[in-house]
Amino acid sequence: MKLAYTRFALRVRRGFKAAFNQVVGWIAIAVLHTIRRGERTRFANASGRFMRAVGPWLPKHRVGRANLIAAFPEKSAAEIDQILGGVWDNLGRVAAEFAHLDRLWIDPAGGPADVACDPATLKQIEDIRRAPRPTAAFAAHLANWELPALAATRLGIHASMLYRPPSVPAVADAVLSIRAGLMGTLVPSGFGAPLRLANALQRGEHVAMLVDQHEFRGVDVTFFGRTCKANPLIGQLARHTNCFVRGIRVVRLPDGNTFWGEMTDPLDLPRDAEGLVDVQGTMQAITTVIEGWVREHPEQWLWLHRRWR
Repeated sequence: MKLAYTRFALRVRRGFKAAFNQVVGWIAIAVLHTIRRGERTRFANASGRFMRAVGPWLPKHRVGRANLIAAFPEKSAAEIDQILGGVWDNLGRVAAEFAHLDRLWIDPAGGPADVACDPATLKQIEDIRRAPRPTAAFAAHLANWELPALAATRLGIHASMLYRPPSVPAVADAVLSIRAGLMGTLVPSGFGAPLRLANALQRGEHVAMLVDQHEFRGVDVTFFGRTCKANPLIGQLARHTNCFVRGIRVVRLPDGNTFWGEMTDPLDLPRDAEGLVDVQGTMQAITTVIEGWVREHPEQWLWLHRRWR
């Protein structure tokens, strides 16, 4: 009798979760469609203000505060609050901007546009196109982290993009439909992803991924003076394919609705005694670059996840 009850309760719980996820998916899709019917900057400004007001009441606010205090012990409480306000504002804007990804204007000449870049970055893009070896590009959860992949594709660099699908199927489908055709070949994270990315590099194609979140099976790196785990995948790909490794980021400009894109030169990757790329050393080099980015614009990084565990 007890076993039968347990099975029944499990079925009810699964059914409730499926129904709840479907409702959440419908709401998310409805919100995206509503935002898409409106003017992007208007919705982004409103969403930023809303999240500035609501964010401090959410549990993630405590995570962000603890992270910032540990990373910037010299900053006052008022400075920490100011950064956190910017973090919530940025997150609200990202949510509104997602519905308009295909409408963002990217001008490689640096003229009036939603996303612009300088001549040095344009030269790096040409270098990637002409290089004898492909590039593995890394990005971080800075400003709108969808834009590096979008900008690269718009500027003629096709790549296989690693991404983590949302846990709610309906939301995952909506996100995929928005990203499809805008960001090269989308590769969902999972068991087969490393092989797919390695095969792409071996065919001379480029790959890209976000690399600034905790990976419990990762390698140890130092970030803001504290040890954390980094996903070693990009280092492993460089070791086995000898590809170039570059960083790409966008910075949100003071108006809140336009961006500046830039790219690093190929990193000088550390090597082991056999001359092969050192995976842990590579991930530390990448993490150091990202730390520099975050220090420049701390209010634009996603401090709300548990990077150190």
